[in-house]
Amino acid sequence: MIRLAHSGDIDAVAASYDALLTYEETHGTSCNWQKGIYPTRETAESGCAAKTLYVKYENDLLCASMILNHDQPEVYQNIDWLYPAQPDKVLVLHTLCIPPAAAGKGLGKEMAQFALDLAKKTGCTVMRLDTWAQNLRAAGLYQSLGFRFAGSASVMHQGVIPEEMIFFEYPFHSPQLHKAK
Repeated sequence: MIRLAHSGDIDAVAASYDALLTYEETHGTSCNWQKGIYPTRETAESGCAAKTLYVKYENDLLCASMILNHDQPEVYQNIDWLYPAQPDKVLVLHTLCIPPAAAGKGLGKEMAQFALDLAKKTGCTVMRLDTWAQNLRAAGLYQSLGFRFAGSASVMHQGVIPEEMIFFEYPFHSPQLHKAK
């Protein structure tokens, strides 16, 4: 079951960030996040405090987390979104993290589908997200769920990580755009 995180989840979420970043230091990165910069324990703490951090456990082990809110980073203003919406009608998926021990089990799809369902349930008209352009697995996942590629931009993530980002959107008023799930 996917649920809102509580303070007792912070250690597990922070450990999952660390496990992923440690794994990627050794095996090559697919997310371009950097240990000590993003995501950090503070990322989890602020998401938990804002009631925007969601977690999934299996067998009492954290296997996935993500942040869902209406916060669109400044770079989103420069993207040619096809589906305009008021900020409070846009759900944005941030920091979807599947630790290496849980990878390859379809959890990314499950989490993204939960986010889509939550967006629709809460009256959002569009869902948006971004990922590093080299994160081909994430891009493929989002497109398989019916997200539309909306553009790209060069950014300095957290002010220090240079990256080429790609952006996706999923409108809830145009079902013909979406593939069957």
